[in-house]
Amino acid sequence: MISDWLGQLLQWNVDLIQHWGYGGILFLMTLESSVFPIPSEMVMPQAGYLVARGEMNMAIVITLGVLGSWLGALLNYFVALKLGRPFFLKFGRYFFCPPDKFAMVERFFEAHGEVSTFTGRLIPVVRHLISIPAGLTRMKMSRFLFYTGTGSAIWMVTLTLIGFVCGKNMDLIKKYSHICTIGVIVFCALIIAVYVWAHKRRQAKYANTPQATVDSGNSL
Repeated sequence: MISDWLGQLLQWNVDLIQHWGYGGILFLMTLESSVFPIPSEMVMPQAGYLVARGEMNMAIVITLGVLGSWLGALLNYFVALKLGRPFFLKFGRYFFCPPDKFAMVERFFEAHGEVSTFTGRLIPVVRHLISIPAGLTRMKMSRFLFYTGTGSAIWMVTLTLIGFVCGKNMDLIKKYSHICTIGVIVFCALIIAVYVWAHKRRQAKYANTPQATVDSGNSL
């Protein structure tokens, strides 16, 4: 049943891209980047296949993929911004995020929003939701767009190249998409590890400065 549904969804994506052309890529990636269950692995490789056939341009395909990711992410961002903290504090428990966890996520994102947004765009499932805490914490728009776009661009290039090489062979696309997903997760883990190391180093350096001593004394 699930395989049949996925097959129908894939065929719908292929038909949409073939009939709508570049507009289909933009539309599907906008949906994919919001909360709709359309995996980018079922969109960009198909566009890459059309690039290999000479029916599309690689640069335009990737650009529209990133633009769609921006649009979908902005939709989530502004929905979260509009609903605000009161909504999520009241109804967050229904989304597996009760008030105590929500407060913890909010504090974490306020301190580490940039690296979270960048790595979140590369991780399956997380990429659909990472814009919500960005909107709740009112992350600066220029930074939000930069880190969202950078993370999305890496993933768009990867998937498009997979489609370019594998064509319409879904078994190969699934195989290499899985391999790339694992590689991306390892890449994100390395980035986070370096970020944590640098953050702790800055904290330790600040703790030994005269200003830190003054701040500590004022808090007593």
